[in-house]
Amino acid sequence: MASSSSRITRTTARSMSLRTRPSILNSSVTIYEPEDIEALSTSVSPEPIPESSRRTKRIKREYDYEPPASSTPRKRQKSDASIPRKVVKATPPKKAKPIPQALAEPHPAPENWREVYDTIKEMRSRITAPVDTMGCDQAQRNESDPKNRRFSTLVALMLSSQTKDEVTDAAVIKLRAAVGGSLSIDAVIKTDESVIAEAINKVGFWRRKSGYIKKAAEKLRDDFDSDVPKTVDELCSLSGVGPKMAFLTLQVAWNLNHGIGVDVHVHRITNRLGWHKKPTKNPEETRLNLQSWLPTELHRDINHLLVGFGQVICVPVGPRCDTCELSKKGLCPSAQKVVKTTKRKPIVPSAPDSPAKVKIELEEDAKYPKPPIDQESMAQLEIMPKEEEEDLPIPKSEIL
Repeated sequence: MASSSSRITRTTARSMSLRTRPSILNSSVTIYEPEDIEALSTSVSPEPIPESSRRTKRIKREYDYEPPASSTPRKRQKSDASIPRKVVKATPPKKAKPIPQALAEPHPAPENWREVYDTIKEMRSRITAPVDTMGCDQAQRNESDPKNRRFSTLVALMLSSQTKDEVTDAAVIKLRAAVGGSLSIDAVIKTDESVIAEAINKVGFWRRKSGYIKKAAEKLRDDFDSDVPKTVDELCSLSGVGPKMAFLTLQVAWNLNHGIGVDVHVHRITNRLGWHKKPTKNPEETRLNLQSWLPTELHRDINHLLVGFGQVICVPVGPRCDTCELSKKGLCPSAQKVVKTTKRKPIVPSAPDSPAKVKIELEEDAKYPKPPIDQESMAQLEIMPKEEEEDLPIPKSEIL
């Protein structure tokens, strides 16, 4: 401040006295200023401050503003009733497409199909397959209530998808014990899903199926009066239920013959027999072809007949053509010449007058070449699509 006061003294050409006062911004700062500051301001013209060194502070002020009344009236807006509004409707849940029941053009009946059918039926009468003792129709044997019997059949079919009958039967027994001794809709709803999963964890895709069973039980309670419905489309509306399960449920639970239940065995064997003019790509194509020419009275029996035949004789890999009557009669276009080996277990049919059963024995220990593999059947297995549920692939290990 001393240099500033001397500068002011030189520019004014006269002496002046200074006075002090505290700064209003900071009490610790003392400001020196001339006593006759008004006279000084008129005689001294301060040097201009460059624009770049000026500091500006912008202050935002708010004012109460009322727009002036306009002399010209504004145009009147249209009333709400005259303005068309877009009404956004909630998207309803997609309705499931109905299951097709017939082809637009029926498939021609294969030549000699009746002789082939009767020959397989005669062979099946002499053997007992897993489906005969552990199939879905056996799941209701321990239930007395009609509704529980029907529900047990449905659950067994849901578990059987891509699972062997032996594993399915054991899972049904374990599940029945886990829910309290009776396989009912209410018991399944009250049981935690983790308990259901633990009981069925030996079947294929058990995690998904545990959720399917729980959801199906809830839907049956809410929409079908806690009972199994009587139509294919209603059954297919349940989680995890496809056409094959629906047709078999109606046959076993309600004694209704509305179509053929086609699984991998029926699909594979009918293609090997050449019953389709063009090989079918999935079980649904197979079902529609068969239903178009096979007599209705045989629709119920053909599944049980061919499943047992496919489990014991016409197996997926290395079919036992050496023990098949169709091969001996020249009725199977896919028949192979089979070479015996120690690793194969021959089927020893029971005597005609004794109950049907299968006896398995090992042959003598000898070295034989491996039997040829049915390449056509293997190619069909490679392209075979999902059987029932769209999200469940068919592992080869579970098809065998």
